[in-house]
Amino acid sequence: MTPGGAAPAGERTVHVVLPGGVDDPAAPSGGNTYDRRVCQGLPAAGWRVRPHALPGAWPRPGAADRAELARRLAELPDGAVVLLDGLVGCGVPEVLEPEAARLRLGILVHLPLADETGLEPGPAAELDARERRALHAAGAVVTTSAWAAGRITAHHQLPPARVHVARPGTDPAPLAPGTDAGTALLCVAALTPRKGHRRLLDALATVADRPWHCTFVGGPGGDSAYVTQLRSKVSEMGLDGRVRFAGPRTGAELAAHYAAADLLVLASYAETYGMVVTEALARGTPVLATAVDGVPEALGRAPDGTPPGLLVPSGEPAALSGALRDWLTDRALRHRLREAAHGRRAMLERWEMTSHSLAEALERLRHEPRSGR
Repeated sequence: MTPGGAAPAGERTVHVVLPGGVDDPAAPSGGNTYDRRVCQGLPAAGWRVRPHALPGAWPRPGAADRAELARRLAELPDGAVVLLDGLVGCGVPEVLEPEAARLRLGILVHLPLADETGLEPGPAAELDARERRALHAAGAVVTTSAWAAGRITAHHQLPPARVHVARPGTDPAPLAPGTDAGTALLCVAALTPRKGHRRLLDALATVADRPWHCTFVGGPGGDSAYVTQLRSKVSEMGLDGRVRFAGPRTGAELAAHYAAADLLVLASYAETYGMVVTEALARGTPVLATAVDGVPEALGRAPDGTPPGLLVPSGEPAALSGALRDWLTDRALRHRLREAAHGRRAMLERWEMTSHSLAEALERLRHEPRSGR
């Protein structure tokens, strides 16, 4: 990754430690997009960015990958400001702790490690304990939503002054035209268990008597067996031809999918924010999502207080099915949600605000005493 733009006079330097593959177009993710955008945006906020992309099986790296991270940190000068992506930093407190008094360490948490769906209790508890040590070693923790900041502060018993929020931004986008029938459904999410595709398919099957088609945009996330299971489930349910797997898409191809959608659907089990929610709203497209974690924060409300979408309880499959049926059968509801989405669109923060918020957190980290952590 190369940071964009030249920093203005009086610049500061931040070393950003990223997981390898952050620029891989075959593996797009919200976390990777966020990392790229803030690296590109920080120079305009007065920070020179020095990226360090480290391949490895993060957050559980092998000995060689752990040693490489330790080597990179040891080479930095005393007092250097370092921002580590949480996927890299949260699982290796034994690497961070020896450097905590020498460097000004910050950790950017996209998703708490133990929140990944499918972890057994033992490994989840181990990752959680390691994350707690790592976050306590850091002088600053940056989260992507107010919900995440509150949860991490309370769960890991962190000093609130060290925890900061830098919400993901959006880019301006043309309004999606939409259709009167509202039958074009879109799910943009990596094909992993946490994103809830299986329960979305169950819900779609309950409205098979209605006209609709749904496109799944997203890569396998390292679990090709899960993708095979999803494809088999589609066939078993008789939804071939109605559910399409488009694979990972970025840039103009992804924008085309958003432009063609009437409704974004997201059935996740955990989301610290939900960048795809605001990406849909940037086009005036309503959202149907499970009301988990930071998703309500991302959805927000229109200026008149109307929600630009439908939120359903995560633990109630019938609620997801019912909301889909309501959308497909109630023309007045579709109109109301579209109007609210258009209103919310004008309120969305841009990526410049994200970089500004992160720059403020880095500035506080730069001036924090290095002793006492």
